[in-house]
Amino acid sequence: MTASTRVIDIHSHFYPDNIADMETRFGSGEWPGFRKVSDEKGMITFKGKDFRPIYDACWSASRRIEEMDKYGVDVQIMCATPILFAYAKPAKQSLECARFMNDAALEMCSYDSARLKAMCQVPLQDIDLACAEVSRAMESGHIGVQIGNHVGDKNLDDEGLITFLHHCADIGAPVLIHPWDMMAPERMPKYMLQWLVAMPAETQLSILSLILSGAFERLPKSLKLCFAHGGGSFAYLMGRVDNAWRERDIVRKDCPNLPSSYCDRFYVDSAVFSDDALDLLVKCSGTERVMFGTDYPFPLGEIDMGALVRNHPDLDDTQKSAILGGNAEKFFKLD
Repeated sequence: MTASTRVIDIHSHFYPDNIADMETRFGSGEWPGFRKVSDEKGMITFKGKDFRPIYDACWSASRRIEEMDKYGVDVQIMCATPILFAYAKPAKQSLECARFMNDAALEMCSYDSARLKAMCQVPLQDIDLACAEVSRAMESGHIGVQIGNHVGDKNLDDEGLITFLHHCADIGAPVLIHPWDMMAPERMPKYMLQWLVAMPAETQLSILSLILSGAFERLPKSLKLCFAHGGGSFAYLMGRVDNAWRERDIVRKDCPNLPSSYCDRFYVDSAVFSDDALDLLVKCSGTERVMFGTDYPFPLGEIDMGALVRNHPDLDDTQKSAILGGNAEKFFKLD
C-alpha cells in the first residue's frame, strides 16, 4: 500500500446517550430508548425490553478516535443505528427523530471534523419530507444518507423510493442502503438468525428489486449507491440469478440486460469476514466498487478493523489501497 493512502471506514454506527425520550414526547407507540448502565456501558431498549448492549464508542467521540488510532483508521463515517429509522411511525414524528439524530451526529463529528463524518437519516415513509431532510442535512455538513432497504412492504423498486433516489442523485448525496426490520422473525427467534440469515437475504432482495424491475434503467448513472455487508448474499447467488434471467421470461420481463451487468451501478462494503468471501466480492463487483466498512462498534462488526483487507493473501497493494480508502475518497468526494 502507498504511504499516502487514508484508511476510511464507510460503515459505522452511533447511538446518542442523551437520546430524546420519544415515547414520552409523542405519547403513544413503541420507540427505541436507552438506559445507561455505567459511564462506559449502556443498553438500547425497545418494546419495553432490553434490545442490545452497547458501549461508549456509540456516543463518545473520544473513544471512537482512540479505537481508530489503535487500528490505524484515519476517517470514520457514522450513521444511525437502523432501529431508529422509525418508518412505521407518523411521518412528522419520524422527521423529528431524524432531525434529532442528524444534529446529534454533526455535534459528535465536531470533536474532530477531519476524522469523523456522518450520513443522515430521513423519514422515508414520506418522500417529500425525506427529500427535504436529506437536502437540509447535506447543506448542514452530512456527506451522504443512510436508508433502510424497504419501507413496510415497499421494496426499493417502489416509485416513491425511486423518486427519493433520483433526488439524491440530483443533489449529489451518496446513499448507503442498510438492511433492517428483517423478514420472518417468527421463524428466527434465537441465535441471532435474523442477523445471520434474514439480513443478507434482505440485502439481496433490495439489489434484485432495483435490477429486475428495470429501476436502474430509469435512475441516473450519477446516483451513488452502496449496499452494506458486502451486498448480503448477492455475489454468491449472482450466477443463479443470471441463469434464471436466461431461462425464464418472467424473470427478464422488466430487466433488459443480464442481471450481473448491473454490478457497475452500485458499490458494496467489505464487511464479509473471510478471505474467500472478499475474493468473490472483488471478482463480482470489481476492486473499484468495494469500500472498507466495519459495522463498528457492534460485535458482528470487524473487531480488528482493516485486518481482512490488509492481510488478504491475493490482493495486491494497489487493490488494498483502493478498498481501504481510495474508493471512498471518490465516492464521498473527500479531499
